[in-house]
Amino acid sequence: MVITRTGAGTRTYSDRADAAAWTQRASWRLVLLSGVIAALLGSLAGAASAATGGAPPPGGGPPPPPSSSGVPDPAPSAGTLRLLSARTSPRKSFYYGIRTPRLRYTIGSSQQDNDLRIDVVDSTGNTVKVFYRNDIAPNVPDSVRWDGAAGGGRPARNGHYTFRILPQNGEQLARRSLQRSVRQARRRASSSSTPPLTLGFDLYTFAFPILGAHNFGGAGGRFGAGRAGHSHEGQDVMARCGVPLLAARGGRVQYSGYQGAAGNYLVIDGKGTGFDTAYMHLLRPSPLRRGAVVRTGQPIGLVGSTGDASACHLHFEIWTAPGWYEGGHPIDPLPLLKRWDRYS
Repeated sequence: MVITRTGAGTRTYSDRADAAAWTQRASWRLVLLSGVIAALLGSLAGAASAATGGAPPPGGGPPPPPSSSGVPDPAPSAGTLRLLSARTSPRKSFYYGIRTPRLRYTIGSSQQDNDLRIDVVDSTGNTVKVFYRNDIAPNVPDSVRWDGAAGGGRPARNGHYTFRILPQNGEQLARRSLQRSVRQARRRASSSSTPPLTLGFDLYTFAFPILGAHNFGGAGGRFGAGRAGHSHEGQDVMARCGVPLLAARGGRVQYSGYQGAAGNYLVIDGKGTGFDTAYMHLLRPSPLRRGAVVRTGQPIGLVGSTGDASACHLHFEIWTAPGWYEGGHPIDPLPLLKRWDRYS
C-alpha cells in the first residue's frame, strides 16, 4: 500500500487486497446491521469492556490522572496492621488505556494514623512504582491509581503486576501482621462467599485492533507483497464488515478522512512510542477527528471494505519515528499483531 503526500491535503494511494478466502462481500443483512452498529458506535463500550477493561464513547478524553506518588513521612509509624479488603480493577489493563489499574483497599490497625507505602511489583519481584500514603485511618477506604509508567515515565513492560501494601517504617511486626491477614483472607475466600482480596493484574502496552473473529489471510495481504509499481506497506486482517475496531495504541489522531483507494481511514500518533498506527477501509468515517485524544483499546470505527478493497478487512500499518509521512517508514506489523492477539 503506497501513499504519496504532496501537501497537507493531497495523497495518492493504491491497494488491492488478496482475498483468497474472502471473495464474497457481506450479505445485505450484515451491511444493514453494520449501518445500525455504526449509528450506535458509542454503545461499543459494552463489547470492548471485556477485552480492554471498560470503554468510553469514541470521543473520550485522556485517562483519569494517576495518583500522586506522595512523599515519605519524616517520622513514619504504623500500628498492628490488617488488610480488611482489597480490590484491583481492571484485571487486564493497557498503557494509556481506557481504564488504568486501580487498587481500592481498607486496613485495620491498632492505631489511628498509619503511614503506608504501596508498591507496584512486577513478576520478578522488582518494584517499578512506589506510592506513599500518610496518616491512613483504619476502616476508611483508600485507593491509588497507576498510569502504567515506570522509571522516567516510560511505559512499563508487558506482564503481570501486583500491588503490595507495607508500613513505611519497615517495622517487622506490622509487616508480618499485614502479610498474615492477607493469607488468612485468601483462605477464608477459598472456603466461603467472602469476596477475595485481589492485588494482581496484567498490563500491556498495545491492544489487538479487531474485537471479533479474524484471520491474517493469504500471502497477498502480507507486508511487502507485490503490487503494481510498489509493494504492500501493511498487513491485511480479514474480518466481517461491521466488526469493531480498537486503537492498538492510544495517543492523538493525526489524520482522519477518506481517500479513493484507502477508503475511510485513520492515523494515530502513539503516546509514549515512536510508532504511528494506520487503519484503512473502515466501513464508515471514524467519529474521531484530527487532534482528538484516543486511548489504547478505545473503539475507533468498524471493519469495512471502502476504497480499493475486494473484501471486508482492516489494512493495518505501523510507521517508525518520527512517524507517518514525517520521515518514518513502514515496518512489517504481522509479528506484533500476532503477539497482541495472544493476550487481547
